[in-house]
Amino acid sequence: MTLALLHTSPVHVPVFDALRDAGHPGTILRHAVRVELLTTAAALGPEAVADEVEAVVADLVTGGADAVLCTCSTIGAVAEAAGIAVGVPVLRVDRPMAAAAVRAGRVTVLAALASTLEPTRALLTDEAAGAGLPGADVRTVLVEGAWDRFTAGDHDGFLDLVAASADAVRDADVIVLAQGSMAGAAERTTTRIPVLSSPRSGLAAAVVAAGR
Repeated sequence: MTLALLHTSPVHVPVFDALRDAGHPGTILRHAVRVELLTTAAALGPEAVADEVEAVVADLVTGGADAVLCTCSTIGAVAEAAGIAVGVPVLRVDRPMAAAAVRAGRVTVLAALASTLEPTRALLTDEAAGAGLPGADVRTVLVEGAWDRFTAGDHDGFLDLVAASADAVRDADVIVLAQGSMAGAAERTTTRIPVLSSPRSGLAAAVVAAGR
């Protein structure tokens, strides 16, 4: 079974390899890193890279992928749409997290990149509708300065800012870390509010899809 992962940062590769080794030994992961997709999507919107994403997904499928997991929340929706064209499951890493979040009640979304906020809100709304809930009660927060630290390679500083932002949240039943790169911040928080991240649950769903 081969699962292809579409990343927009190389930092995700060792994270998902470790999760595979811990929970899904035997699954072959094929990584494709396309940093430019996020750069363009952040500037022009996700639809601006829809054709490129579909081409990358098609190449991964031609290369033997049984399923594709997109680990970038900003382009997750266009990646899912590409799956319809290529005929294999294409999943976005944050959908299982979103499904759990909307069932918890009031959601506060933290993101380091502004372009991630609206796609995540739309995903939560979609999951709430699919679960028959009246709507998703969502508040979004941009963690100021976090993305600058991420792009500068200051991973600890990046995670510390995200964790501090989570600890400042009030009046929420669950906190969602919108980007997979933020996952490590959950271990640095002191809040009693549940903090959800996407890599573990997203990979688990993709492994199931790949073995369909």
